[in-house]
Amino acid sequence: MLSGMESAAPARLLQALAIVFAGGVFALFWLFERPGLGIAHGYYIAIILASLASGPRRGALAGALATGLYAIGVFLNPHVPVATLPTFATAIRALTFVSVGLVVGLYATRNRTLADRLAKLADELRTLANRDSLTGLPNTRAFDVAVGSRLEDGEPFALLVGDLDGLTRINATNGYDEGNDTLRRVAETLTKSGPGCDVARIGGDEFAVLLPCKSRQGALELAHRFERELATGDTRITFGWAIFPGDAESALTLYRIADERLYARKLLRGERRGLTSVLPGDAAAV
Repeated sequence: MLSGMESAAPARLLQALAIVFAGGVFALFWLFERPGLGIAHGYYIAIILASLASGPRRGALAGALATGLYAIGVFLNPHVPVATLPTFATAIRALTFVSVGLVVGLYATRNRTLADRLAKLADELRTLANRDSLTGLPNTRAFDVAVGSRLEDGEPFALLVGDLDGLTRINATNGYDEGNDTLRRVAETLTKSGPGCDVARIGGDEFAVLLPCKSRQGALELAHRFERELATGDTRITFGWAIFPGDAESALTLYRIADERLYARKLLRGERRGLTSVLPGDAAAV
């Protein structure tokens, strides 16, 4: 709606200028026109402005009105012979006025249509640049913006990072269609987490969630809840978490801590190899 209001404002301005120009040309023609002076050519400016503001129909109408004003001006100006009106030259003038309004209006309409299409395409491209094409969730780029916004607000929140186990097995045994359905199911479930929640897909089988939370215990409970809701016979998801400001006050550190907790929990569950450390106090949070 705002875009429509912004586009209407220039049109109204052009219409106002067209009226002003037409009135000015009429007054000048009435008072100062002499045979051969050509003040009536100023009507072209008014016609062009009206056509740019509206379109071909009103542009042609503006040309017809300009012809009418020209005729009235001839009647009112004692220095211009009235006998010049019923001539071939007047017919050509009328045809030219109407044609200019029609052509400029067509051009203006086509230009507006192209501009609208370009604006819609730009909006679509911005959406695609910030959305995961499979799940429709925000991607890493958009999620980073959401994290930054929460850091600026200063309110406590939890960052949960989840890794989906079993996706590779599903893709290998049942095909990518079922694997994609699993990702969509996870995305749909996480988006129902509640008010004030931001969800994103940040990797092939990784998801991230932002939501209000004041304690590590609260974040742990959220992680357990999501894991229960998303567990199926073939897959399960494991979450790590970090709390702002309790754990860190920067996005990079929050991600690192949440990621370390995630893989520490996977190691303790026997699902990952190669992790050699567990954050203090997290061993009991598996």
